[in-house]
Amino acid sequence: MSFDNLGLSDKVLQAVHAVGYTEPTPIQAAAIPHVLAGRDVLGLAQTGTGKTASFTLPMLTLLERGRARARMPRTLILEPTRELAAQVEDNFSGYGANHKLTVALLIGGISFDEQDKKLTRGADVLIATPGRLLDHFERGRLLLTGVEVLVIDEADRMLDMGFIPDIERIVSLITATRKPQTLLFSATMPKEIATLAAKFMTNPERVEVSRPSSTAENVSQHTVVTGRKPHEKRVALRALIDREKDLTNAIIFCNRKRDVATLERSLRRHGYSAGALHGDMDQHARLATLESFRENRISLLVASDVAARGLDIPAVSHIFNFDVPTHAEDYVHRIGRTGRAGRTGRSFTLMTAEEKKYVTAIEKLIHREIPPLPDFEAAEPEADEEDERPRRSSSRRGKSGSRERSRSGKPASKTDAAEVAASESPAPAEARSGQTKSDHGKAEHGKSEHGKASARSESRPQRNDKPQQSGRSKGKQQRQRDEEPVGFGDHVPAFLLQPVRVGNS
Repeated sequence: MSFDNLGLSDKVLQAVHAVGYTEPTPIQAAAIPHVLAGRDVLGLAQTGTGKTASFTLPMLTLLERGRARARMPRTLILEPTRELAAQVEDNFSGYGANHKLTVALLIGGISFDEQDKKLTRGADVLIATPGRLLDHFERGRLLLTGVEVLVIDEADRMLDMGFIPDIERIVSLITATRKPQTLLFSATMPKEIATLAAKFMTNPERVEVSRPSSTAENVSQHTVVTGRKPHEKRVALRALIDREKDLTNAIIFCNRKRDVATLERSLRRHGYSAGALHGDMDQHARLATLESFRENRISLLVASDVAARGLDIPAVSHIFNFDVPTHAEDYVHRIGRTGRAGRTGRSFTLMTAEEKKYVTAIEKLIHREIPPLPDFEAAEPEADEEDERPRRSSSRRGKSGSRERSRSGKPASKTDAAEVAASESPAPAEARSGQTKSDHGKAEHGKSEHGKASARSESRPQRNDKPQQSGRSKGKQQRQRDEEPVGFGDHVPAFLLQPVRVGNS
């Protein structure tokens, strides 16, 4: 079957042929005719099978009739992440090259004013994440009563991210005056999504081209048993990367955002071309990293599950699960980033003894065993691999005497550290007032002449046998000035070298 037999308009067919596609994928061939017929469609297919084109192409054909009105979009596509939303916008730009349609993208990290300008002109296609869409609605910048086609993409990811209440509210706003044509696409089908479909859709046409939660047969899958410590996993990962001679690029998944940053720094330190992608990065940095990966400026992308759903990077050769996903469905999406469009791919899951239970759950979900990688043994970790994170200095280390160091870099003795700590802290009230009579008299006679008092303080011999409280304090300060300053080197501010005046002024 070719695209010419699906009922698409001539403008759409020209754009499809221009990008080099001749035959539709199974999900496209099954879904497009039902969408063009105005039916609700529930599409189930494993990731990487072309679900996005199965709704963008018929929507472009339907949108050739009519025009948009200000703040009232004609179609709405809901995506769980910014990256997926931006990717769908790119699809409309490519396939809609022969159309004069306005496409508005509502995602976080982009100015509200720029998005509002497009809504004011009227959007034929509105692509949005749920949170930003509701922000615009609550500001009175958006009306949803004119939506003719509603698409809920990556519905299972919406469920995982807690967007289902937002989805329900958005649908209630849309259906307040009319029932739109609803298209729901997902790679997996948990019972919550089935309930959602039954609530929002009217006799949907179920299009299922593969068993839900299945993995592609053209992706080889293996587990690698490692030690439980992070540095042991890092050593095994580097050994795997070096072992795979046909590796062109790879995505490395971590469960936590902080581990993404740590692993990316480690790989760079060992000479690998790596970049990081996680949810705490701002939108511009995330898009720049993805663009660098697509253009092969970096070969290893260390990512959280923000990159596991729907990102279309066709030529990813390898997937490494640095952490075993705690949700079995995430495994399906992760390894679906490779082996796309009929290519072959390889995936490796690094597993500790504690993570075996998660692998068992994955095998139960996908109905196949993930065998261990044969003939592989990671090198022993180096001595400095124990902790690759930068050590943070603490201003409270002086309590243990480790704050002060000599010029040679060795820790100062406890006695020296105690003396420095004492000289840095203000003298107690008893020491300030508990002077001997002779010292008190000198202070009284010389308090009007600061220079003379300073000269006497500098010329007075240091007494270690029976020091008085004020003399001992000044003696310590004098010894500290005589020693080479710590921290400033030869550039000590002049105000720190001035003598300290003792006594009441």
